[in-house]
Amino acid sequence: MASSAPGHAALDLVFMGSPDFSIPALRVLLDAGHRVKCVYAQPPRPANRGQKETPCPVHAFALEQGLQVRTPKSLKDPAEQAAFAALEADAAVVVAYGLILPQAVLGAPRLGCLNIHASLLPRWRGAAPIQRAIQAGDHETGVTIMQMDAGLDTGDMLLTGRLPITDATTAGALHDDLSTLGSKLIVTALEGLQAGTLAATPQPDAGVTYAAKLDKAEGRLDWTKPAAELARTVRAFTPWPGTWFDAGKERIKVLAAEAVDGRGGTAPGTVLDDRATIQCGEGALRPMRLQRPGKGAMDAGDFLRGFELAKGTRL
Repeated sequence: MASSAPGHAALDLVFMGSPDFSIPALRVLLDAGHRVKCVYAQPPRPANRGQKETPCPVHAFALEQGLQVRTPKSLKDPAEQAAFAALEADAAVVVAYGLILPQAVLGAPRLGCLNIHASLLPRWRGAAPIQRAIQAGDHETGVTIMQMDAGLDTGDMLLTGRLPITDATTAGALHDDLSTLGSKLIVTALEGLQAGTLAATPQPDAGVTYAAKLDKAEGRLDWTKPAAELARTVRAFTPWPGTWFDAGKERIKVLAAEAVDGRGGTAPGTVLDDRATIQCGEGALRPMRLQRPGKGAMDAGDFLRGFELAKGTRL
């Protein structure tokens, strides 16, 4: 049997993931010498202007590596479950795959199915943990390596790693940092399970929160809310789904902003000065990077030279 690291045996793995977030983990597992017998990913979908069937990022990367790829629409079919079991994997590594794993799949690998989840469980179970942690004002987040069970991110925890969230942290940057952290932790977790030195810990009942799926409509900035909350939302929704407000007939995207002092007694949504500072329910929001439809993103100063948001305007 090949060696994945000094003193550690290579494992037969199934990898299950779909977006860019998942690729570093697959790359690290291959570099560590593990044998990835098959990659499962979401089916190709129409994309771009031509609406051509396009493989998801993990699918494309796996093909580049010469790996076998399967893209079932569901794993509920007994034939799909039998095909998965026939791979005789030591473990499955699951990273933002996007399909529910039935019990027949969860129980097939010898060491189970391990999930790389981008939060400190049990906080932020669910679909959008990175964005919800920033939006809520959390000061830290991280990655949990979890032994999957039939629940929604409810399985026993194997390893955690932590990262700070600052007033400058965007979802895009945190996404990349958590992806890198998760790829490091999964190798350590597999080594510990194989050696019998890593024990799973049940998640505590206290502190459970759910990270609801993002909706584009949430990106509309509601000026009646506190400016600090809106500033966090801008960072949480960068790069997707983005935040915006309407000015006249145009929808203006806000790509970066900061919370500043407001003006008491002024109606929310009022432009306060020539820097496009906007009164909120508490404090004010000062956009720092903006974008008009069909135009490039600009720093606020350059933007305002070509698009007037006059003091006193009510948005």
